[in-house]
Amino acid sequence: MTSYAVFLRGINVGGINIKMADLKEALKAGPFTGVKTLLASGNVVLASDLGPAAVKKEFEATLRKAFGYDAWVVVLTADRVAELVAACRYPADDKTTHTYLTLASDKAALDELFASGKALDGAEQERLGPEAMAWLAPAGGTLESPFSKLSAKPKYKASTTTRNLRTMIKVRDAATALESAAG
Repeated sequence: MTSYAVFLRGINVGGINIKMADLKEALKAGPFTGVKTLLASGNVVLASDLGPAAVKKEFEATLRKAFGYDAWVVVLTADRVAELVAACRYPADDKTTHTYLTLASDKAALDELFASGKALDGAEQERLGPEAMAWLAPAGGTLESPFSKLSAKPKYKASTTTRNLRTMIKVRDAATALESAAG
C-alpha cells in the first residue's frame, strides 16, 4: 500500500459544493483505504495498492459519478509531498507574504505557467520539480496578485491546483501519519 495526497481542483467555489463527509463516503466504494479529508478545500489523504495514475483515474471517476461534475485532481505520494515541502525555500508564515505551491498533473501546462509567471513584473517564484512550483503573494492581496490571476485562467483548470504552504504542511503530516499507520 502506498499513501497518497489527492488535491481536488475547484470544489467549494464556483457553485461546486461538496461536504467532506459526503466525499469521504463516496470514496469508500473505490480502491482506497484510510481516507481522510483535510480542511474544506479539497485535500484528501488515502492509501491504495494502485499507482498514482490509476488513483487519479479512479478518484476522478468517483467524483464525476457521485457529484456530477468534471472533476480534476493532482495525486502525489506522501513521500513526494514531503519532498516538495522541504524543497520550498519560502517561509510558511510571514507577515508580508504568503507562500503557495501550484501543483500540476500536466508538466507541459506547468512549464507554460512557470514561463509566463517569470515574465510578470516582480513575480517571485521557483520550480520545485516537474509537478510543482512555489510562488509568493502579498499578504491580503493573493487574489489580486498578477500570478494568481494568471494561474486562474481556464486553460490551467484541468491540470493545476494551488495550496498555501501551511496547508501543504498539514497534508504532508496527515499523509505521513497514514503511511506510518499502514506500514
